[in-house]
Amino acid sequence: MAAGPVPREALEYFRAKALQPGFDFRDVWRDEHDLNFTVTKAMRFDILSDIRDAVLEAKEEGQTFAEFQKRLTPVLQDKGWWGKGEAYDPQRGERVEAQLGSPRRLRTIYRTNMRTARAAGQWDRVQRTKRTHPYLLYQLGPSREHREQHRGWLGILLPADHPFWQTHYPPNGWGCKCWVRQVSRREAERLIASGRVTTEAPQIRTRAWVNQRTGEEQQIPTGIDPGWDYHPGARRRQAIADKAAQSEARFNDGET
Repeated sequence: MAAGPVPREALEYFRAKALQPGFDFRDVWRDEHDLNFTVTKAMRFDILSDIRDAVLEAKEEGQTFAEFQKRLTPVLQDKGWWGKGEAYDPQRGERVEAQLGSPRRLRTIYRTNMRTARAAGQWDRVQRTKRTHPYLLYQLGPSREHREQHRGWLGILLPADHPFWQTHYPPNGWGCKCWVRQVSRREAERLIASGRVTTEAPQIRTRAWVNQRTGEEQQIPTGIDPGWDYHPGARRRQAIADKAAQSEARFNDGET
């Protein structure tokens, strides 16, 4: 799997993340991923840092998965984070047997972080250019088979700030390759005239899902994997805006 060049905005998004150990994928949830880098069962900061550095290097150098795997595997094996082993679950207060590093897990780490960073980087660009390109068009990725609901979203054309994108901005699940294309007003007019797009958001249906780590019941949009119903990049962008507003307020208070 070739990575290709990673846009500057995607690199900035990834570099800004803090390390956050988590025993279970539900421990760092939804848009918490905007601010934190985590790998399930990587409870030691040195191991989590090694994985993060390898992902960042892959992004910066445009490494393929094979190159990423070759670089990281011996590092994790030397530290004992490979195959079946023990990991500490803070919720249960004990060490339990768990699957640590493996080729399959590295592939998931590589693909997930590549796709979410690209999506977040694109969102930054959308916000800068939405005056001239104010629409987003839902597109399917190069998968052999697509989920039924995702096929139903193909061709949805909506303003970039439409509420639909708050939950359905791709990727929308593990392994999802869906993406959005930014569209100008002129192109949107042509697409609408052609009848090949839909300009109304579909009714969002949800299903009940219980987070077994917290006991909390949540409503998850149908067609989206639990934990993926968020907008990559939106929380980070809001955090930056909030910090700027706080700095301005402190500056103004100092002037008075």
